Amino acid sequence: MARIADEERRAALLESIVDYVTANGLSDLSLRPLADAVDSSPRVLLYYFSSKEELIAEILASARARQRAVFADLPTNPQSYAETVRAAWALMSAPANEPVFRLFFEIYGLALQDRKRYGSFLRHAVNDWLDYLERSALRDGHTESDARALASVLLAGYRGFLLDLCATRDRKRLARAVELWILALDAIPSPEELHGNDR
Repeated sequence: MARIADEERRAALLESIVDYVTANGLSDLSLRPLADAVDSSPRVLLYYFSSKEELIAEILASARARQRAVFADLPTNPQSYAETVRAAWALMSAPANEPVFRLFFEIYGLALQDRKRYGSFLRHAVNDWLDYLERSALRDGHTESDARALASVLLAGYRGFLLDLCATRDRKRLARAVELWILALDAIPSPEELHGNDR
């Protein structure tokens, strides 16, 4: 039972830590203020996470899981591709999710400056989302190469709009920009138009 209690305590502590980092950022993270904020101590944090490096790795993994969880409410049987994109944007741009993506962009910036320390984050930050976004293009019959490229178009769009939103909070302008982007996405050729008789 002691081991189970330890695991439960560690999981609960990590949730509180990620809440703190989401609200306060990661770049200036220090164990003592963090421990005070989560009603713990540096010694206890190191007991559960062994080192600050391991703690940061756990924070990154949990933050990534929270970002993925944003998409849990997407419609499973959308009427159109545009409906899916609008629904995804509505979820990502919801005020309640701003802290999640603000932290994501902070970590992304840190990772670009220190690839050795955050290399795993960069790989997941791109490849995980390309894997997720390319599925609909593959189902529509696009080649693997084109599906990956289309996923890249979507990822760049979502992230560009989100970064703008985090910086400006200009929802009216961005709502219109997203609608224009959807029109542009609708103009992407079908697999048959792209490859014709070559397929």
